[in-house]
Amino acid sequence: MKRLIVNADDLGADEARNRGIFEAIDAGVVTSVSLLANGPSFEDAARRIRNLDPGRISPGLHFNLSEGVPVAAGLKLLTGSDGRFPGKGAAQQLLTQQQGPELEAEIQRELSAQITALRDRGIKPNHLDGHQHVHILPAAVRPVIEVMREHGITWIRIPSERAGCFRHESVSPALAEEARFFAGHAEAARALLPGSGVCSTDHFYGLYFKGRLPAFRWLEFLDSIPPGLSELMVHPGRTAAGPVFGPFSAFSTRDRESELEALTDGRFRRAVSETGIEIVPFPEAPI
Repeated sequence: MKRLIVNADDLGADEARNRGIFEAIDAGVVTSVSLLANGPSFEDAARRIRNLDPGRISPGLHFNLSEGVPVAAGLKLLTGSDGRFPGKGAAQQLLTQQQGPELEAEIQRELSAQITALRDRGIKPNHLDGHQHVHILPAAVRPVIEVMREHGITWIRIPSERAGCFRHESVSPALAEEARFFAGHAEAARALLPGSGVCSTDHFYGLYFKGRLPAFRWLEFLDSIPPGLSELMVHPGRTAAGPVFGPFSAFSTRDRESELEALTDGRFRRAVSETGIEIVPFPEAPI
């Protein structure tokens, strides 16, 4: 049996992004979401989720250590002198090149604060992934698993995707290198899961589809997915009518609307029907 979780990342980044994601939910093509607890439109996202029928989607945390203002107060190692996260490149450098009990303690404190932010708004996350995949970087992965166990969060994203699993034409060298970077750390993270009580899907897709979902080749893509439980990471949204400012403004591009159209114009639903694949939320417990 083939089952596919379609997870929309970055819910809470801005209200236009939220609108687009909920359009995809209403169309029945997005089955799971990941919330930015420090996103400028987090409150709007949380309200929209509370208004959904229970069980319609699986809510999760889009754990963020790279952009914006932390949820926890008093962080020293994870933030710059301005009290903000340092940006993608600096966060990756920190979390791949430095480790130690003080850094791990800050990661655990911030993760617990972000999880609590969801729960305080009536949202019980059952899965976790990372903004720019920070959760599987060497300094973060062990404290992340530990906090997930404490909070009873069962599913973690392991963003390991082989370049040859689907024909990825016209992938830029920079995107291919980034995908290899994350996949390598993801496999190291996967090795820590046995016996932890935290699990991952059998397969993951999305690193090579960044801003370019295979709208004209959905049937081929879905046919290529092996049996088991898979996750497809997507980034749909609407583009704001006016300028967007803040830490997540770089994501408010036409690519978001292109992904939304690729998911909702009918071709994806037809391919799902033709292949017999089942699109589902994250299960409540491991299979």
